[in-house]
Amino acid sequence: MKTQLAIIGAGPAGYAAAFLAADLGMEVTLVEMQPRLGGVCLLRGCIPSKALLHVAKVLAEAKHLKQWGITFGDPGIDVDAVRSRKEKVIATLTGGLAQLAKRRKVRVVQARAVFESSEVLKLHPIGGAALEDDRLEFEHCIVATGSSPMTIPGLDLQSDRVMDSTAALELPEVPESLLVVGGGYIGLELGTVYAALGARVSVVEMTDGLLPGADRNLVKPLAKRLEEDFEAIYLNAKVASLEEKGESIEVTFDGDVPQKTQTFNRVLVSVGRRPNSEGLGLENTQVSVNERGFLTVDAQLRTTDSRILAIGDVAGDPMLAHKAAHEGKVAVEALSGKEVAFAPRAIPAVVFTDPEIAWAGLTEEQAKREGRRVAVAQFPWAASGRAQAVGRTEGLTKWLIDPASDRVLGCGIVGPGAGDLIGEAVLAIEMGAAAGDLAESIHPHPTLTETLGAAAEVHFGTATDLYRPKRTR
Repeated sequence: MKTQLAIIGAGPAGYAAAFLAADLGMEVTLVEMQPRLGGVCLLRGCIPSKALLHVAKVLAEAKHLKQWGITFGDPGIDVDAVRSRKEKVIATLTGGLAQLAKRRKVRVVQARAVFESSEVLKLHPIGGAALEDDRLEFEHCIVATGSSPMTIPGLDLQSDRVMDSTAALELPEVPESLLVVGGGYIGLELGTVYAALGARVSVVEMTDGLLPGADRNLVKPLAKRLEEDFEAIYLNAKVASLEEKGESIEVTFDGDVPQKTQTFNRVLVSVGRRPNSEGLGLENTQVSVNERGFLTVDAQLRTTDSRILAIGDVAGDPMLAHKAAHEGKVAVEALSGKEVAFAPRAIPAVVFTDPEIAWAGLTEEQAKREGRRVAVAQFPWAASGRAQAVGRTEGLTKWLIDPASDRVLGCGIVGPGAGDLIGEAVLAIEMGAAAGDLAESIHPHPTLTETLGAAAEVHFGTATDLYRPKRTR
C-alpha cells in the first residue's frame, strides 16, 4: 500500500492535517488505533470534560439563584443519564469527522503504526480487524500521536479506585469522597465536576499554590471559590503512599496536611501528561527525540528526518488541542511548498473551572522570571455593570503592555466566560495592537467583553467606571 502523505494519529492535530492535505489535493492515509476519529481531546479529554462541566455549571447557577430569592430542592442526579448524554455528544462529533474524512476521500486505517524505515510504516491490526496490506509506503509522514496521563512512581496502585483523567471521565460513579492528586487544570476541572455531582472533593498539590505557573491574581478568585466547593485543599504537600482497603483507598500524606492518613472512596491522579513517542520505531528513522520524549521539530514542524514531521502534543508544549490543530495546518502548508512557520505570539490557555481562567501571550509571572519591564493595567469586574447584574464581581481583566510602544503583549482574565473572552486578546496580540486600539474600539454594553476595553483605558488613566488616574513621573 502506498500513499503520498501518511498521518499517524487522528486527534485534533492529525485530522486537521489530513483534511487540509486532502483539500490541497494530496493523497492521504490516516492511521489511528481507535475505532473512532477525534483522539484524546474528543474521546477522552476536552469534549467530554466540557460536557460534564456544563452540568456542573448549571447546578452551580441554580444554587447561585438563592441570592435572588429563588430556591430549588436538592437535584436528582441520574448518573447513567449524564453518562449517556456525554457519550451522545462524543458520538455526534466523531460521526461528523468520519463523514468529513469520507467526503474528502481520506483513507482511514485502524491499526498501530511502527516505522520500519523513513519510508515505510508497518501496520499492526487492532481488535482483529483485517488489513488489505500491513505495510504502508509514504512520501512524507506526519506523527500526531498525542499524549497520555503521567503516573507517579510508587503510587501506581492497580485498583479501579485509583483513576487517571480518562477513567474519571467515564464517570463510573459519584463517590462519597474523592482525592485529586495535582492542582493543575485537569484535576481542578474534574474535581469541579465531581463536587457539583455531590462528591466531597479534596485536592493535594505539592507547590504553594493551585495552577502553578498561572498569574497569582488570576488564581486567587478561583482558589477562594474552590475553598467553598471542595472539602479541603492541601498545598505544599504530596501523597506518600496509597493502599486499597475494602471499598476505599487509604492515603498517607507528606507535608502540610493536618491528618497524615485519610481514606477516600476514589483517588484521581492528575499530575500532567507525557508525549506518546515510545513504541513508534523512531530508532529506525533519523528522527531525534529530546530528554522529555518530544520529537525535535523546526518552525515548519519538520523533524531531523527529511520525510517525517511531528505535530501536537508529541511535538512539544503546550499540550493544547487548538495549538495542535494549528500545527497540523502549518505542517501541511509547508509540505505544499508555502513559506510558513509556526510562530504564534499568543497561544490561549483556558481553565474551565468556575470561575474560568484564561490567558494569552506574555504572563506576569513570565515577565518577572525573564526580568522584562511591562506595564500592567487591571480592571476589576466589581466595576462592571454586567458582572454586578449577574452577581459575579470576583472577576478581573488585565493587559500586559510594552511601556515604550504601548503594544499589548499579554492578557489574563478570570471570571465566568473567560475562555470566550480571551479570543479578542489573542487577535489583538497577534495583530500587534496597541492599548489605544483596544480602548478606542467600541465594545457592546452591558457585557463582560467591555472589561477588555476598560482595562486598556486603565492604562491611560481614562477608565469611565474606575478612577485610576495615570501616574506621572
